Amino acid sequence: MKKTTVILLSFVVLLASCGRTSKDKQQTAATDNIKVRVQQVTAQDVEQLYVYTAIVQAEAVNNIAPTIAGRIDQIFVEVGDFVQKGQKLVQMDASNLTQAKTQLDNLQLTFNRIDGLYKVGGVSKADWDAQKTALDVAKTSYENLLENTQLLSPLDGVITMRNYDSGDIYTGNPVLQVQQIKPVKMNINVSEKQYTQVKKGQTAKVKIDVFEDEEFTGKVNLIYPTIDSRTHTFPVEITLPNANQKVRPGMYARVTMNFGTAKHVVVPDVAIVKQQGSGDRYVYVYKDGVVSYNKVEIGRRMDNKYELISGVEDGDLVVITSQSKLNNGMKVEVVE
Repeated sequence: MKKTTVILLSFVVLLASCGRTSKDKQQTAATDNIKVRVQQVTAQDVEQLYVYTAIVQAEAVNNIAPTIAGRIDQIFVEVGDFVQKGQKLVQMDASNLTQAKTQLDNLQLTFNRIDGLYKVGGVSKADWDAQKTALDVAKTSYENLLENTQLLSPLDGVITMRNYDSGDIYTGNPVLQVQQIKPVKMNINVSEKQYTQVKKGQTAKVKIDVFEDEEFTGKVNLIYPTIDSRTHTFPVEITLPNANQKVRPGMYARVTMNFGTAKHVVVPDVAIVKQQGSGDRYVYVYKDGVVSYNKVEIGRRMDNKYELISGVEDGDLVVITSQSKLNNGMKVEVVE
């Protein structure tokens, strides 16, 4: 019986000893501050570069078609052909044109006779006026038929669409489409904050995804005068000379605009904390042994650093390690 009592007492002492050890460890852990590394940040002159995405567009698009129905005698070009302004692209059926030309020639001869008689007093002014009017109407009709029989290119460009073959009856869709691709243009939507900074003729750097790292130089050609009240942006048209016609409509482009420099704080990328469930970004700022959780507005990324528009002041100490263990207002210990 005594032996059993001794064993029980020993077990109770052991439990009490373990309890004190666990409690002591918890108290020690509670007094230990999380160790962090910090880095002092400074304000620097940062180029204000803004990148916009855009789709390349032709400078001009023309649909080639007659204004009246008729048979297509011949189409002289194919999709992909380069054409010049004034080049004959399509020959429509010319039977009506031939008739109109015969009528015009007859009216011209008649008018010449009437005009000769009028000059010597052989016919009245009313007769002369009537014949002149008939001739003018015939000329207008003939020129209209001529324009709709021989379809010419209105610009230098490339054929991008063909809807008919020679011998088809024109039924309404354009026979051809010509696009001017020298130059090309892109429309970007710029924030209203930059409205006073965008100037006509301002240069822009353009990268076309298909050409990888090749960079092109464009210029601001048109600035739209109104701001979209929903997006608070305004359209800006960028033109690219495209002298070698290498860039084509439909390509994906990235346009970079430079709006000068601004003095902003620059922080290492490891200091940025993304809040889960939102797109907000934060930085822990250290001061007097305590960290504060500052919401920041991010600007450009520059290698392994970020430009901050707001949220951190020049000279602040920002935390660059152990952010996942921190909370706002928590005491920390700075280590090297």
